[in-house]
Amino acid sequence: MKIWQASNGELRRILEGHVFDVNCCRFFPSGLVVLSGGMDAQLKIWSAEDASCVVTFKGHKGGILDTAIVDRGRNVVSGSRDGTARLWDCGRSACLGVIADCDSSINGVAVGAADNSINLGSPEQMPSEREVGTESKMLLVAREDKKLQCLGLQSRQPVFLFIGSDAFNCCAFLSGFLLLAGTQDGNIYQLDVRSPRVPVQVIHRSGAPVLSLLSFRDGFIATQGDGSCFIVQQDLDYVIELTGPDCDSVYKVATWEKQIYTCCRDGLVRRYQLSDL
Repeated sequence: MKIWQASNGELRRILEGHVFDVNCCRFFPSGLVVLSGGMDAQLKIWSAEDASCVVTFKGHKGGILDTAIVDRGRNVVSGSRDGTARLWDCGRSACLGVIADCDSSINGVAVGAADNSINLGSPEQMPSEREVGTESKMLLVAREDKKLQCLGLQSRQPVFLFIGSDAFNCCAFLSGFLLLAGTQDGNIYQLDVRSPRVPVQVIHRSGAPVLSLLSFRDGFIATQGDGSCFIVQQDLDYVIELTGPDCDSVYKVATWEKQIYTCCRDGLVRRYQLSDL
């Protein structure tokens, strides 16, 4: 993994230690620490200041495909090809529990604060005191078997199970009750956790896989396997296209203030500067 100076593209750090592909990485809220997951089934925490790997979590039996950070980052969640989503204690580098266990690869995970009207259930046993910030949180799991699963992060109890048109690749929360999930056949489902049986809407712009979804201002950003990256402003009902990639998959999108970053199969990280929309 490489850490770049965003303002000028200068390479600042190289983080080496994973074997095989690194599938996902994100900064902790502090901006000084990085969480990564790889095909070596390892979850690692790194110092962005000196590039050292400070913690390695082991327990998954398949490659880690996505991660989520709970609150300030005392706990993190990982989703894996082994069909499990796990909650980890960063301070002791220990697994606090398997939150979801299914017979299908978990392609994406998201953690969000639940609206007060949503019943997340009660845990069957007293949560560990090492669990910090899991109360009143939902865990969303995007699965290869066409299922989108939502659970109480602390309770481990099911909230809903939604069956889509194809494998779910990614998911994101828009609010305490609205969420998005993208499928391999190009559908973006918007669901309301309070009544998840029928989607609020299904957005379909092409048949290319939806690879990344991110809540953004009053709408969201989506990327697809045909090189498209677009911003949907929900209240204004229009779409802004971000150009550049030519038919190469855009794997991931991230934002910082008025800037949007994408990473593409062509090996480039692109930065877009947004004026006020």
